[in-house]
Amino acid sequence: MIATFYRDFRELTKARLAISVVFSSVCGYLLAVSPAYPFSWLTLVMLAIGGYCMVGASNAYNQIIERDIDAKMDRTKKRPIPSGRITPKQAFISASGLTLMGVVLLYMINPQAAMFGAISIFLYTSIYTPLKTVTPLSVFVGAFPGAIPFMLGWVAATNDFGIETGTLFLIQFFWQFPHFWAIGWFLFDDYQKAGIFMLPTRHKDKSTAIQIIMYIIWLTLASLLPALGITGGLYITPYSAVIVVLLGMWLLKEGVTLYKQRDAISARKLMITSVSYISVLQIVYVIDKFLR
Repeated sequence: MIATFYRDFRELTKARLAISVVFSSVCGYLLAVSPAYPFSWLTLVMLAIGGYCMVGASNAYNQIIERDIDAKMDRTKKRPIPSGRITPKQAFISASGLTLMGVVLLYMINPQAAMFGAISIFLYTSIYTPLKTVTPLSVFVGAFPGAIPFMLGWVAATNDFGIETGTLFLIQFFWQFPHFWAIGWFLFDDYQKAGIFMLPTRHKDKSTAIQIIMYIIWLTLASLLPALGITGGLYITPYSAVIVVLLGMWLLKEGVTLYKQRDAISARKLMITSVSYISVLQIVYVIDKFLR
């Protein structure tokens, strides 16, 4: 009974995705820590739990709305709601509880953190999710809530939105496109069953691959902004900038491979590389801050 509940809760909240989002927020928080904004374990714990609640709630609402769509796709038909293990009402109660808990925890940190958390849920569930079956522009809309976690950590530490938070937002915003278009590419047939077209041209063609490459370049350039001394308290040394360039070249290599091969294997490899890119980038930023 407990094991089943735990499994269903993990699937309903998409635990692995939620944990990766929390990781981004924690990195953003550590980047903001300074004598003016001292480290607090209490704040960090509330950020982590509150962040998980907000992401988990978004994923639960998403699965409620898309339960009929999920039933059509091989990748999602065994999720708790389409498989019948959880009813939509039970999922709604869980999502609402997570939303309330998340907002309260983030508000206890500061009002701005709670505001951005609430905005992310609204954009994800009320705009991005319905648009997925309407237009490929849903990826653009979804990139906004997807880019909030990294900057949310900074806001949690400082209760301020400035050039630093804007830069962190920009980095994760550009990252969304190669990541989700790669997913849309190798899961194209499964998404097609449900009438979802994530790719910008609706096809696995050169135009889509070129756009992926363009966003990889913009992502790399945005990731280098902290090395230029123009992003306030967010700064990385030239040594870390070199690592960022190498990370960008690695991701670009996979993007070019997809352009040449245009197959699911290349797309899946690009997706995995994109996850490594953002995780390693955030670690590099944090290590750079505490070593200099």
